[in-house]
Amino acid sequence: MKIFFEKHFGKAWMALVYLFLYIPLFFMMLFSFNSTRQDANFTGFSLRWYEALGKDSKIVEGFWLSLKVALATGLLSAVLGTFAAFVLVRYRRFFGRTVFSGMVNAPLVMPEVVIGLSLLLLMVGIQNAFGWPERGLLTIVLGHTLLGMAYAMVVIQSRLLEVNKSLEEAAMDLGARPFQVFFLVTLPNIAQAILAAFLLSFTLSFDDVVISEFLSGPGVSTLPQVIFGYARRGINPTIYAAATLLIVTVTVVIVGYSIWVARQTRRREREIAAAIRMETAVLKA
Repeated sequence: MKIFFEKHFGKAWMALVYLFLYIPLFFMMLFSFNSTRQDANFTGFSLRWYEALGKDSKIVEGFWLSLKVALATGLLSAVLGTFAAFVLVRYRRFFGRTVFSGMVNAPLVMPEVVIGLSLLLLMVGIQNAFGWPERGLLTIVLGHTLLGMAYAMVVIQSRLLEVNKSLEEAAMDLGARPFQVFFLVTLPNIAQAILAAFLLSFTLSFDDVVISEFLSGPGVSTLPQVIFGYARRGINPTIYAAATLLIVTVTVVIVGYSIWVARQTRRREREIAAAIRMETAVLKA
């Protein structure tokens, strides 16, 4: 009995953790197909809330705004995070490195309420001084990028630490300039990490409520803001339908990305194995 317990305790504990995390999502998805507004009893299967979702202008406008913000945030975060990670990994010593590293990593440990409030004060001060920018799409993107860049930098930095620096040195020995080394050698080796950083920043931006609340202006609301506003006024199964579509979309993207990464990894392993076999054959000859 003791051996059985020790052997299966870890699996049972992990199963309980997954059940705790995903059972609420399952029930939310189930009640998005409920025929009535009741949230305690499933009275019948219906698609009425998905039909209502398409007719709700606030949710539709919020979705498109969130999509625009998340795409812009993902791109900016991936680009800025790549440069920040490259500087911190490849240039170990320069004036202000400690301050730069601390500023880039600060959003990771700082509460979003503090980030949102500080950015709001900054944007209001700039607007009062120059009359621009007005709170809306641009200010939300800037706020989300501040947070997303920090996460993107961590992802890309971990990959850069694994890249063999001798590849870059060999390229420079062959006459390549630093920017050519970066774009032709370094960038292809960290491409998967950049894509992962983009997806992470995209997801963080699309789901954010706190920073968006501080930086959005009148008549500008992202999808999470709309859903949060509906939830505060009471139960609305339309929210369940919107959340279900988001869960399905994110799941498809993650599964597709995982399959792509697995295929790329297998292809790289086959290429390495083929190169080793060829080198071995040349040495034997």
